[in-house]
Amino acid sequence: MKKLTILGSTGSIGTQTLDVVGSEPEAYEVLGLAAGANVELLIEQSKRFRPRMVCLSTKALADEAAPYLPQGTKVLFGEEGLIEIAAATEADTVVTAIVGSRGLKATMAAIEAGKDIGLANKETLVTAGHLVMKRAAEKGVNVLPIDSEHSAIFQCLNGEPRSAVKRITLTASGGSFRDRTRDQLEGVTVAEALNHPNWSMGAKITIDSATMVNKGLEVIEARWLFDLDYGQIDVLIHPESIIHSYVEFIDNSIIAQLGLPDMRIPIQYALTYPQRRPTPTESLNLIKIGALHFREIDFERYPCLRMAYESGKAGKSAPTVFNAANETAVARFLEGAVTFLEIERIIEQVLSRHTVQDVTDLQAIAEVDAWARNEASSV
Repeated sequence: MKKLTILGSTGSIGTQTLDVVGSEPEAYEVLGLAAGANVELLIEQSKRFRPRMVCLSTKALADEAAPYLPQGTKVLFGEEGLIEIAAATEADTVVTAIVGSRGLKATMAAIEAGKDIGLANKETLVTAGHLVMKRAAEKGVNVLPIDSEHSAIFQCLNGEPRSAVKRITLTASGGSFRDRTRDQLEGVTVAEALNHPNWSMGAKITIDSATMVNKGLEVIEARWLFDLDYGQIDVLIHPESIIHSYVEFIDNSIIAQLGLPDMRIPIQYALTYPQRRPTPTESLNLIKIGALHFREIDFERYPCLRMAYESGKAGKSAPTVFNAANETAVARFLEGAVTFLEIERIIEQVLSRHTVQDVTDLQAIAEVDAWARNEASSV
């Protein structure tokens, strides 16, 4: 039986992870659930899965939830609570599905405790990939990707030496505005940006998909997951989201992973690896799909993706600044404080003000992150 702790249990990935767990309850035991502010859903999840620990973002929320939780459930809160729940249980695997850089310290705590990581928090590797992957190797723990694109590459590489890889290609849906020109992006609304044509995701990730920041973060994440140079990582737009990504080998053969756009497939593969088991999903019918389409990436149309590549190649503190500036800019857009196109302008200005520096520990990363958020708030 696989023992799990899920960080971000009330978000899109968290709820789909519990959907997978609930489809085969005899195969899993949920020991910990961490949420943000969704008290009602966390209580519902706790009553169904009966974890030993839960965590909410504040003491007030924890106190609100406590009377309604199963007897004996320990209630934690805040960053310290998140770190404790990541490391303290007997879980084999910690699924890190918290959006943003908040998941970094908890992920590192889980690694230190010797737990495998089901990674759905791409910002962890974007901001600290050099630290996370090194420590995971030292502790002998697996970092198993849950993002559909990285899961696809992981599956395509299964059994293949890295020396046989020529390049990998991450596919992108193109987001909510994939059929609009840049001129047509002037004045778009938050509601329009959140209307993703293929995937059901949280607000922040959906906006990142529209700006193509999400794909840029995935490029940086792929560099660390698969130990590849940026020149070996390509991106193309694939509107149907059926081919989730593919690998080209040095003999020019290509292996791709296909499936319907349903996150439960990569989630379950991360939980059951190296085994495969039936999923509560539909089969892919290519005859019904009929045709697949692809478009070349245009860096002028998607400048955020260009900035992600540039930040990744610069390395050191640059990816942290890119990520923090974006998180702040997206939050401002969702609040109505800036326009959609101003997201990319904020990121570019913050990057231009930053002098790239070494970040050798989590404290250094936190300081750079705080600087970038402050700058992005004032642009």
